[in-house]
Amino acid sequence: MPIKKSAWKELRKSKSRHQRNISVKSEIKTFTRKLENLLTAAKKSEALEIYKTLVSKLDKAASNKTIHKNTASRNKSRLMKKISKLA
Repeated sequence: MPIKKSAWKELRKSKSRHQRNISVKSEIKTFTRKLENLLTAAKKSEALEIYKTLVSKLDKAASNKTIHKNTASRNKSRLMKKISKLA
């Protein structure tokens, strides 16, 4: 456990950041699952709407370094490829 006051503060900051990162990643996974379900149901217009919000969330998470920028890019690319196959 930390001894110095600054180390305690850093521990508190780390815990709160951890909780925020978990919630952001969970939200991304939820939207990804929704999109996958719409793709299996072949609902392209609804899938594009979810895709737009998902891209926004992925970009924001990547800019805050919650996830790596290449991971966000890879996920966006793969999902767009699946959406394009519906046409």
